[in-house]
Amino acid sequence: MTLHIFNPEHDLALASDKATFTPPHAARQLGYDIGYIPALWASSGDAVLVENKEKAEREFTKVRSMISKYDVKTDNVFFVEPEELNELSISNIQPWGWDSALAYKLDKYGVSSEMLPDNVKLLHIRDLSHRKTSAQLLSKLNKLDNTIGESFTCSSLEEVEDLLSKYTNIVIKAPWSSSGRGLRFGIGYLTDHQRGWIRNIITKQGVLMVEPYYNKVKDFGMEFSITNNGMAEYLGLSMFDTHNGAYTGNLLTTETTKQEMLSRYLDIQTLDNVRSMICKQLPVLLKGYEGPVGVDMMVLHDRKVHPCVEINLRRTMGHVALNISPRIDDIIKVMRIEMINSNYKLKIKQV
Repeated sequence: MTLHIFNPEHDLALASDKATFTPPHAARQLGYDIGYIPALWASSGDAVLVENKEKAEREFTKVRSMISKYDVKTDNVFFVEPEELNELSISNIQPWGWDSALAYKLDKYGVSSEMLPDNVKLLHIRDLSHRKTSAQLLSKLNKLDNTIGESFTCSSLEEVEDLLSKYTNIVIKAPWSSSGRGLRFGIGYLTDHQRGWIRNIITKQGVLMVEPYYNKVKDFGMEFSITNNGMAEYLGLSMFDTHNGAYTGNLLTTETTKQEMLSRYLDIQTLDNVRSMICKQLPVLLKGYEGPVGVDMMVLHDRKVHPCVEINLRRTMGHVALNISPRIDDIIKVMRIEMINSNYKLKIKQV
């Protein structure tokens, strides 16, 4: 039996690097409200860890009705609460992402240490999750035709200001952070507040990543999985929207439709070249890692592609969208996480 876990605080836990990390209220609320979502990709007989089984079953029933016309298998998956874990015969654990806080929590719940990654493995995952890994992949991809993008590691405010002078507009990124939270935009100049934030992140995390700011016309991504033999398997395209760097929703449609939509903005051959190069490079860059990987990208006004805005060494909403997208139905729907009456809801609506 595989135990599935939705731990949306994963990126924040990596930044904290503390086994006793306490997530902020919003992350705890998100995990409580939609902790059932692994049931969308779990196999028959698998378990999904939730805080409240009754709530999970009720909410999942609503989601299942939204995707009833799609060929998605959601039967024979059951929900368990933390106090039931020591009664299960678990052969594998698949969280949203592994971090020391989750491993510590599962150990407290009585999960066998044999099922948990050790400290060496956890440190390796955290190191690979540093944004320097994205920069390393970008340095390979930006040599392809019709691609663009640079990334710099800065260990002082002065280095950041030098890059601002060179590019005028920049994006400043904390090495570890959740979507939208660890970004600042230097548009022409830095405010005193931004300078304070830069110094603080460098003190806490050692360095910052700085990139030129690009005017994008479209966000998208590619979803992968690193298999147990170390190979990168391409899973599909992710068409998503963001606001100030934070995720707002994913399109649910066929791969053919997604490619047709992207062809309005770029040359599809560029996509093929980027995908092939990523499949070659990920096994090298992520040696020792096994599991889901998402690579965020964007298209610019001149039809050039920034092929690696960010790498996520975890499951993403793009992976979720692929699990519930139609295979042959061309009706386009959108999957969003909405706040309704102080609770997060997974909604699927026709565009």
